[in-house]
Amino acid sequence: MLKAFTFLPRNTISPFRRICMSKMGTSKIPLSPKFISVEDDKTNCGSNYDGCRFRIVSYNILAQVYVKSSYFPHSPSPCLKWKTRSQAILTVLKSLEADFFCIQELDEYDAFYKGNVENHGYSSIYIQRSGQKRDGCGIFYRHSIAELVLEEKIEYNDLVDTVEDGTISSISLQTNALTLEDKEANSTDDSLPKNGPNDRGDPNDPRVRLKRDCVGIMAAFKLRDPSNHLVILANTHLYWDPEWADVKLAQAKYLLKRLAQFKEIVSIKYNCRLSVILAGDFNSIPGDKVYQYLISGNNSAMRPLDNLEELPIPLCSVYAYAGGEPPFTNCTPDFTNTLDYIFFSPSGCLKPVSLLQLPGLDSADVVGGLPNYQHPSDHLPIGADFEVIKT
Repeated sequence: MLKAFTFLPRNTISPFRRICMSKMGTSKIPLSPKFISVEDDKTNCGSNYDGCRFRIVSYNILAQVYVKSSYFPHSPSPCLKWKTRSQAILTVLKSLEADFFCIQELDEYDAFYKGNVENHGYSSIYIQRSGQKRDGCGIFYRHSIAELVLEEKIEYNDLVDTVEDGTISSISLQTNALTLEDKEANSTDDSLPKNGPNDRGDPNDPRVRLKRDCVGIMAAFKLRDPSNHLVILANTHLYWDPEWADVKLAQAKYLLKRLAQFKEIVSIKYNCRLSVILAGDFNSIPGDKVYQYLISGNNSAMRPLDNLEELPIPLCSVYAYAGGEPPFTNCTPDFTNTLDYIFFSPSGCLKPVSLLQLPGLDSADVVGGLPNYQHPSDHLPIGADFEVIKT
């Protein structure tokens, strides 16, 4: 769902929106994005191809519980309806032909997605958000391509316990945050309380700040090919609020700490070398604190959870590695930027060989903002083909 970084009053259509809406594409058929090769001297030098390639797609599909016409006044009303959107999302997923799907804002999992996607040759694992939230994170994988060997779920609310036991003594609080009343009036996020701002508690209390009901899931898969290579795949959705960057950073640190522990467990159990891929909606734009932490580990804006100076798992974004982040993965008239990423360990046994192509800012299918008939979510799917190389 759109996480508003620039606020406009609800139910207001700006002149810009009216112009954009007049330019929207009229086709009611969801688009089928294409993968383009990125193989060149950088990705080919000296590699020893092991005969195995697999495809990963990450996609925030926009939970239906967050779809309200007041949140998306720029979108054609028919394309917001559940029957239309659900079928359009299935059409997009089928067209992408991924071996692994990392899906965020996945609601109606048991009632709709689990059975419909599994009918096309996939198995799945899922974690629903804590509290009253109905959406969550899921991984769908082709059981003919990969075998699930171990899984673990992440509840970021566990960070509250780190305050209680003193692991986090304090959180770097934002001094320029909007008041809760302002956020209630302006935010498009449906996770804010509906019974008044006092229900949310004291935002200056680290325990309150950290209890955001966000989740993640990670799993180890053995590829069903001659390499028998093991890949750890993690999927997550970090907190949305740009004014609470400290919370997102705490979640990112906790995520990589848990991911490193999971990698060690799998490595010891199977006595093998592993590849790590981390995907999701990180609600962070390129270059901000969360992004820099995930790719460098040199961020000192917040004391590390475990007093380590370096990241336990070096990561880089697959799009940045292959040439640069896309101009946007989330697109509405109020906010257009990149929030979704696929990270991988560049020194491991994998190399990216193709990327899912994303539209440009002037593309007719995105002008006016998403969702629309061509794109059933306010996010675009991102994806990559990886090749297993011998070491």
